[in-house]
Amino acid sequence: MLSRAAATAAGTAALLGVLTVPAAADGHSSADPDCGGSNVVVTVCAAATSSTPGSSGGSGTPAAHHGQSGSGTPKCTYSKLTPQPPANNLAMQDGKRRGGKGAVYQVWCDTGRFGVVWIPDGAAPAQPAVDPETLARRAADSMTLRGPDIASPRAAGRYLVGMPMWMWVDQTPTTYGPQSARATTGGVTVTATAKVSSVSWNMGDRTSPVVCTGPGTPYTASAGKAASPDCGHLYATTPSTPDGRFPLTATSTWTITWHVDGNQTDAGQWTETRTSTLGVHVSEAQVVNQ
Repeated sequence: MLSRAAATAAGTAALLGVLTVPAAADGHSSADPDCGGSNVVVTVCAAATSSTPGSSGGSGTPAAHHGQSGSGTPKCTYSKLTPQPPANNLAMQDGKRRGGKGAVYQVWCDTGRFGVVWIPDGAAPAQPAVDPETLARRAADSMTLRGPDIASPRAAGRYLVGMPMWMWVDQTPTTYGPQSARATTGGVTVTATAKVSSVSWNMGDRTSPVVCTGPGTPYTASAGKAASPDCGHLYATTPSTPDGRFPLTATSTWTITWHVDGNQTDAGQWTETRTSTLGVHVSEAQVVNQ
């Protein structure tokens, strides 16, 4: 069974049609060498209420009336390529097979999916026979993605106010990645790859979370009292809890990227989060008078 996010993505995919040739990474120009660096000049949001696509003879805009505005609703943008790709381009050949009355549009969705599609005049984008984004989410669902494997601070450790704390995580396939999975149906195979892109540490002392874009650096005795070079914290107070521990929460952001095997232009990405918790014992240093 697909998650709510996957069901939302499936609704978005209905707008995409069959993606056949490269699209630009910046959303403003075609990356297909056959397109000669053509520029996108017309943009329409998928939340538009119009239901009549533009004409291939001008710079009209196709409707994307499948979507609705509102929080949590996926939106796609259809941008007409001007000038149109040459006749030997795969998207143009697809249009020729379907009568030749239409135009090629670039597609971008807020789910991270991108590509190009031929849209006949007077028609909305067609439902693809196989939805690769749904396949990608099925592949991701088969992976085991867990919260951070916290190596430091240790649950049994004792830490001092005013002393720099070094935080780091162990990197395993299930807690940090990367790991990949495939899903296949109807002759279409999608490969999804997941890897942690950041770890956010909520230290439990009402300070702002510490966001680390890497796993952190393990502490060594040679570092002495120096602060961590990339992922650290300093407790300024002791906890008020009965057990003398701050409730620490580490949240990893997994970035899942996917592509259709044999068609790198039909691709996308999304993020998911996983959390691990522990208590950190923090006390003040005891001074002994001589």
